[in-house]
Amino acid sequence: KNESAVGAYLEVFDSLRENAKVSDEKRQKGEGGVLCGIPLAIKDNILMKGNLSTAGSKMLEQYRAPFNATVIEKLNDAGAVIVGRTNLDEFAMGSSTENSAFGTTKNPIDFSRVPGGSSGGSAAAVAYGGALAALGSDTGGSIRQPASFCGIVGLKPTYGSVSRYGLTAMGSSLDVIGPLTQSVADAELLYRVIMGKDPHDATSLDCRVEEKSVRTIGVPRHFLEEGVDSDVLKHFDNALESLRNAGYVIKDIVLPNIKYALAAYYIVMPAEASTNLSRFDGVKYGYHEEGKTLLEDYMLSRGLGFGKEVKRRILVGTYVLSSGYYDAYYIKAQALRSALREDFMQAFSDVDVMMTPTTPTPAFRFGEKNAPLSMYLADIFTVPSNLTGMPALSVPMGDVEREGSMLPVGLQIMAPHCGEGELFTVGKDVEKFVRV
Repeated sequence: KNESAVGAYLEVFDSLRENAKVSDEKRQKGEGGVLCGIPLAIKDNILMKGNLSTAGSKMLEQYRAPFNATVIEKLNDAGAVIVGRTNLDEFAMGSSTENSAFGTTKNPIDFSRVPGGSSGGSAAAVAYGGALAALGSDTGGSIRQPASFCGIVGLKPTYGSVSRYGLTAMGSSLDVIGPLTQSVADAELLYRVIMGKDPHDATSLDCRVEEKSVRTIGVPRHFLEEGVDSDVLKHFDNALESLRNAGYVIKDIVLPNIKYALAAYYIVMPAEASTNLSRFDGVKYGYHEEGKTLLEDYMLSRGLGFGKEVKRRILVGTYVLSSGYYDAYYIKAQALRSALREDFMQAFSDVDVMMTPTTPTPAFRFGEKNAPLSMYLADIFTVPSNLTGMPALSVPMGDVEREGSMLPVGLQIMAPHCGEGELFTVGKDVEKFVRV
């Protein structure tokens, strides 16, 4: 009943009951891994061998994965039961799950509102109980933002700490696979299963999860002065006060270049996306539309196979990579990225973690942000951790009222590279001390 109303899944696997039965038998014998019998949902841009893998796009409507992503192999080894494929913004491009070629997903808390994106299907499935946990991907906030909108926990791991092998690429230097769960402890458990260096992914690395003492929380107060709803900011301040009462030291910090992060992200990401999506030409695989010439084949296949948001980002990315604008835009954005990384490293010499709201507003209504720029602003607090590669965690911090609905909002915690241990320590304290 919930699934028919929400539409979190693109497909629930026919093998679900049989796999669950096998897991039950293993558990009764004392066999199976740490996730034995646990039902998980998987975002449909993560390959599962033999199953459709559409990335929410007509371009890949009939594409079946020839192999398992590394994270799927690890989940299988741990005994997890995969429920099915969840909906997403096409090729993970969006902040609302309104851009899927196969329909929208509704927020389980208020059906008139978006679940967030691009991992909206995964977040919605966990929020209404359609899975105990889920995997999503995060390029600029696509795990944390829907986690905030749906009132659950979302982890964006350190870049490279989880293998990207088998993830349909959007922005290769930004993409990370991570968990969406009901609790911080569940996020930690799932992260420990999927993390680790992978010979199939040259960008992967070993990160150890160490429980460290965390006492000092940095707050970039200057970055919160504009654009944040007053009641969201009130919940944020209340959360900080609760943590201060629990023994944490709250310290204002300055990140000089963070105000440019969103602009830099929307140069780097489309540039990488346009390059990654050039392979979808209607010739090798994917949607094909016959034309009179080879050029017409390309134009028809890509024109009909991609949605508006994907085409918009391909055009922007191609523009900033063109010979006349490469230096003016792309090179400057990469320089800003380096400066931003230095800002964070400097700040982390004085504080253990940093905090902001996850999003400036609660979930918005369908169609409310038709203007692309207004949609992009929803990512203002989440993109810095993708540009710098550092980990970030969204934890519920309370509800705000909008037109008679009580809507959740999230608290974002950021840590240095491979600082997931700090995130879990503080995240559990947020659950313990912050009244939600």
